[in-house]
Amino acid sequence: MAFWKGDNFCFELGVQTYVMGILNITPDSFSDGGLWNDAKKAVSHAVEMQNEGAHIIDVGAQSTRPGSEVLSATDEIERLAPMWDELVKNVSVPISVDTYYPQVAEFVLKNGASIINDVSGKFSANMAKVIKKYNAGWVVMHNGGGTALDEIVYKDGVVSDVKEFFDAMTHSVTEFGISQQQICFDIGIGFGKSDYDNLELIRNIGKIKTENKALLTALSRKRVIGNAIGELCAQNRLFGTIAANTTAIAGKTDIIRVHNVAPCVQAAKMADVIYR
Repeated sequence: MAFWKGDNFCFELGVQTYVMGILNITPDSFSDGGLWNDAKKAVSHAVEMQNEGAHIIDVGAQSTRPGSEVLSATDEIERLAPMWDELVKNVSVPISVDTYYPQVAEFVLKNGASIINDVSGKFSANMAKVIKKYNAGWVVMHNGGGTALDEIVYKDGVVSDVKEFFDAMTHSVTEFGISQQQICFDIGIGFGKSDYDNLELIRNIGKIKTENKALLTALSRKRVIGNAIGELCAQNRLFGTIAANTTAIAGKTDIIRVHNVAPCVQAAKMADVIYR
């Protein structure tokens, strides 16, 4: 048996698909900016997603969409703080926080979070110290050194680059003394990639996934789906998201990160019956 686990959570791998519900407390996220940046609304939405079957609540205080405002660590903490105590009090599933700042990771892990969702695309010794200190989960994302605005050229192809990055990160975290069971990899759909690269990754998840390491796939409402189905409005990409998630589940991804929890939970259960 393989697990993704830390002090406050444990997910057995290979038995089902876990659903991570997105809680953006930002004014400028690409598809739901401004909807949940009020503390009461944020906590209510988190509870709603939990009740709909989310296994993890993933909180983002800074948007990563193209052209979004870059916040400091202090700014992120100031956005998180007004709703944090109520969130921890009312949510019983593990809480993840999107950040690449060690200071933010320290704040949330000290106060009840279990997982850090890090989109930096690199190994940070300062972040690793915090992860190790709290025995937390660490989602490590590939971005090829780019952002949501960039399209990196991958000399040997994007699938090869992602696999090499995951191998290098496995070595780095192990050398630092962090258990591989604490690490979850994310292929980084939409970060440093063209639509062609994104589709190549989705169709090749089975080649990227390794049996004893957790893999998260974050496809929900993303531009690659909008371009594929001809839908400019991100909120109208649910069916395309479900189709892409089902392909990822067929490739044995362990976690899907979604905005629409209830329909994606139902779709994942059906896909699990077929593929697992």
